[in-house]
Amino acid sequence: MILKFELNGRNKITAVGALAVPVLRYSFGIINWRTEEIKNIERKTRKMLTMYKMHHPKADIDRLYVKRKEGGRGLVQIEAAYKAEIINIAEYLNTNYKQDQFVNIVKSHESTQPKMNSIIKAAAKITEELSQPNEKSDAKQDGIQHTEARLGESLMKKLKTK
Repeated sequence: MILKFELNGRNKITAVGALAVPVLRYSFGIINWRTEEIKNIERKTRKMLTMYKMHHPKADIDRLYVKRKEGGRGLVQIEAAYKAEIINIAEYLNTNYKQDQFVNIVKSHESTQPKMNSIIKAAAKITEELSQPNEKSDAKQDGIQHTEARLGESLMKKLKTK
């Protein structure tokens, strides 16, 4: 719907980031998303951008997710937002469980959940994935690795400062 409006490219990308992404972000800690589902959402987003002539079919996909100031389009990468949100929720649960009784209840409930439903265990898995270098040598995969490495560095800095 956002792409149908007569806005310039910058404002359309900003609108997607301001209106559509927060809806997904809100659901990340509540709904158990699988990575295939998140990748499907990203694929559909790129397809919609192509259908509304906001992105050329043969253009570089990684450039969509690079910040606008660095020469990209500035679109929020859903998978990176998911990983950041899960890590932030787990960090909140780990730091505030002593102060708030309700957070303590949620943390004790989380510890009894199976691995695939636990936010804390999912955050540990994501942090481990981000800290390990990937062995793919394909040029396209190198771009994705660079994006993931930047995300991993920023998340690690955020975890260390808090």
